[in-house]
This record gives sequence, C-alpha cells and structure tokens, in this order.
Amino acid sequence: MSDSNRDLWYCYQQTQFLLTQAFSPTLSFAIITAHNPMGQILTSCQNRLLDKQLQLEIDKLHQPYRAVVGTSVAGDHMEKSWAVPIDKVAAIELGKLFNQNAIYFVEAGHLQLVPCLLDYPEQALGVFEARVCLVSELPDIYS
Repeated sequence: MSDSNRDLWYCYQQTQFLLTQAFSPTLSFAIITAHNPMGQILTSCQNRLLDKQLQLEIDKLHQPYRAVVGTSVAGDHMEKSWAVPIDKVAAIELGKLFNQNAIYFVEAGHLQLVPCLLDYPEQALGVFEARVCLVSELPDIYS
C-alpha cells in the first residue's frame, strides 16, 4: 500500500463526528460520504454535487437518515456525510458506488472503519459516543 494510502487510513482512524442530536445506542448504522472520492480533494462545488447524488441514492433505500459531519481532530478538514440505518454490506456497496476508500459502521455503540476501495482490514475504533460532538447546527462546509 502506498504511503499516501497509509496516511489516509491513519487519518480516517482519527475522525470525529459532529451531530445535532445523539443517536440511540442500540441503533446500527453506516456513515457514508460522497466527498473527495478516492481521497482526492475536490472543490466545494464538486463535493456538493456528489453529495446530492448520494442523497438521491439514499432516498431510494426508503430508510430514515440524518446529516453528519466527519471532521479531523483539528477541525481543518470536514466532510458532509449521512448516517443511514443499513447493513454493512449495503453500506460498503454504496461507498464503492461513490468511490470511497472507506465508510464507518456503528453497531451496538461501537465504531468501525470499514474499507471499500482500500485493502486494509476493518478497524475497531472504540465507542462511537467518544467521537461525537453535539452542536446546535452543522457547519456549512460548502462556503
């Protein structure tokens, strides 16, 4: 695996999540983004278009979903994402459809980093709630 992929995989393991409401600890769900496919940084306009396309695909699942923002610890990199109560296999397929290196999966309150395009094993990241910051509103990352 290339150094850049190793660096991305490490960064993914540090991700924090901004939410406007806590999730039930019994809920299983995936966190999926369409931003920056294959780790390539796109413009906010390109990411907004991909996000709209992902939202249309999620709508087809007929499941409730909620916006989430994944952020680096320093807060200098943010990606709009969607929390969707689907199984892990369906989540990986959706991640692959949008050329994502990985998705996150929360089961029984525990967070996992799950590869889609990268060749790494799933990584247990601990208790999801420890990675959550509740905010009154999500930041507008497209401005």
